[in-house]
Amino acid sequence: MEIPLTVADHLRRAELVYGDRIAVVDEPDQAAPPLPDLTYRRMAELAKAMAAGLDGMGLDLGARVAIVSHNAARMLVFLFGTSAFGRIGVPINFRLNAEEVQYIVDHSGAEVLLMDPELEPTLGDVKVEQRLLTGEESDSLFAEGMEPRPWTPDERATATINYTSGTTARPKGVEMTHRNLWLNAATFGWHTLVNDRDVYLHTLPMFHCNGWGMPYVVTAMGAKHIVLRKVDGPEILRRIDQHGVTLLCGAPAVVAAVLDAAADWDGPIPGAGTVRVVVAGAPPPTQTIERVETELGWEFIQIYGLTETAPLLTMNRRRAEWDDLDAAGRAVKLSRAGAPALGVALETTPDGELLARSNHVLKSYWQQPEATTEALADGWFHTGDGGVIDDENYAAILDRKKDVIISGGENVSSIEVEDTLFSHPAVAEVAVIGVPDEKWGETIKALVVLVDDPGGADGRAVDEQALIDHCRAKLAHFKCPTSVEFRDELARTATGKLQKFKLRAPYWEDMDKQVN
Repeated sequence: MEIPLTVADHLRRAELVYGDRIAVVDEPDQAAPPLPDLTYRRMAELAKAMAAGLDGMGLDLGARVAIVSHNAARMLVFLFGTSAFGRIGVPINFRLNAEEVQYIVDHSGAEVLLMDPELEPTLGDVKVEQRLLTGEESDSLFAEGMEPRPWTPDERATATINYTSGTTARPKGVEMTHRNLWLNAATFGWHTLVNDRDVYLHTLPMFHCNGWGMPYVVTAMGAKHIVLRKVDGPEILRRIDQHGVTLLCGAPAVVAAVLDAAADWDGPIPGAGTVRVVVAGAPPPTQTIERVETELGWEFIQIYGLTETAPLLTMNRRRAEWDDLDAAGRAVKLSRAGAPALGVALETTPDGELLARSNHVLKSYWQQPEATTEALADGWFHTGDGGVIDDENYAAILDRKKDVIISGGENVSSIEVEDTLFSHPAVAEVAVIGVPDEKWGETIKALVVLVDDPGGADGRAVDEQALIDHCRAKLAHFKCPTSVEFRDELARTATGKLQKFKLRAPYWEDMDKQVN
């Protein structure tokens, strides 16, 4: 017997087994009225009501429904109210600007866009057939008490399309099937030992790989969701203290914010001995890993993956063989990306690119067959990251072969930033690179060659701040350079190709790896 694996399974089990348990505590400080504490039964009712409401709007099964929102209880409802009933959810990065969001809406073919009211001033002009602000406006579409249109479960159907920055200026839509999401959640939950006594704090944006799959596994296990809208170190500690949080996920910048806040915390650090924190996005310094154990008393877990892999590929968690090591020694072990997770195979190409196979590698890039063929060439997913696999079968990421910078856990296409800088009339040549940064892991630096007379007849004058402001007018702020250096020339090959490894080298010469 085979039963299709779909995300509906997670909500169905929670409703059946933990129906009267508090499931979600919404963020109290948000533009929309927060939802009252939801039981799993009420969460399931709202998801069904949303699906029935989409039926009433005339949306076919398989239709795309997008949302651009900070973390919120309504975002959790959206993840189930779309995919669990046969439609395709499109979670969008709330840090993007209107042009970028418009591209995703258009490219995905989304017929409905749900929007956080806080984002309306900047995104209110995005065009879509139906646009609803989350809160009273979106709640009005819920058809309470109505049964959604029947959907025949299909584990190979696309459940979500998650957009990611890559090596081109335009993002690609990663098609995740129900099977992809189900097996990623099961594997992630097994490795991190999620159980019904856990309390999960949503420090990780839910749009990001669907919260790495944690919304599904936390729901299936009947654990409690605590919604945090915006990352803030002191507030993270307060929520852990208030709600008894035991698990959270995030980029290294989240850990840095907590460590900074802990220095001023009055009293014992909340969660000491009980909290486990899962980190990905870029490998943090070993000193940071050590401080998580010694100063916070939390367990540090590192994973590695990509939007295209749902995301889990590797898992690095403290193991019995390391118990006799001191904190510094364990930190060295934990600084690697990790060993293959259950069901994952890894290997490297002769030139050092990390390849992966798993049950949660993407189905395809939405409407981009050539990009799909390239990414899945020879039956392996090509990560675009340079790495090594050591004698213990642990992978370490050493460099990025793609033109991607990861700053604060967000992917930034260097080509997109270069294209924006090129649109400034004073810029003749430009190379955008990632350089080490203590807070963000990497930050964005632009190396610029100006035209011969940037302050010439038309009166143009340009300096570092002018170019940064030019980018900020056109791009989401997290994509913009934090510094600009002016050069007379940029290192190129004989055929004119930029040699970014040479441009990056001076900034990374004291680093063991070319990622941070």
